[in-house]
Amino acid sequence: MLDTIEQPVTPRRATRSRLRMHVDFTRFASASSARLQSSAFQLCRDWHLAQDLTQTTLAKLFLSWERAVDSDNLWAYAQKVLLRVYLDHRRRRSSSETVPGVLREPGYTMSPELRLTLLDALAELPGRDRAIVMMRYFADLSVEQVAHDLDVPVTVVKSQTRRSLIKLRHMLLRERPALFA
Repeated sequence: MLDTIEQPVTPRRATRSRLRMHVDFTRFASASSARLQSSAFQLCRDWHLAQDLTQTTLAKLFLSWERAVDSDNLWAYAQKVLLRVYLDHRRRRSSSETVPGVLREPGYTMSPELRLTLLDALAELPGRDRAIVMMRYFADLSVEQVAHDLDVPVTVVKSQTRRSLIKLRHMLLRERPALFA
């Protein structure tokens, strides 16, 4: 009576498929967690919060791994998830709380004092402006990618980037020779 009979998925095939997905995700997470954490730190300037944002990003990626794997650029997909996790965190009231203590930073090639000065100047920018600058110049994304990730028009990204860079130039006027040495 039935024209077509659906073949049930055998538990063994489903287990192999899940195992393969777990292996793929584990490889991606191992290869990109340090880079994601660095991007998160550049956004929030708090090493511990960056670790939390990275873990939340990886958890969300794991839950949507089937969809993520189908994307054209998996790294860009992960960056977009990280950005959204960061923006969600910023919207919460508890995100304005500060934790006293010493800030641990990973090693960088420029002088630590100059890097801290640059990070302080970036911290004075509003959240979305800081995210745009970080995505454009630290994550090296195009204007179109940033606009797509933030769901804003390209003109908004261009104008806010321009305004943010002008603000940063004024804030970093004294350090200009060291920045461009």
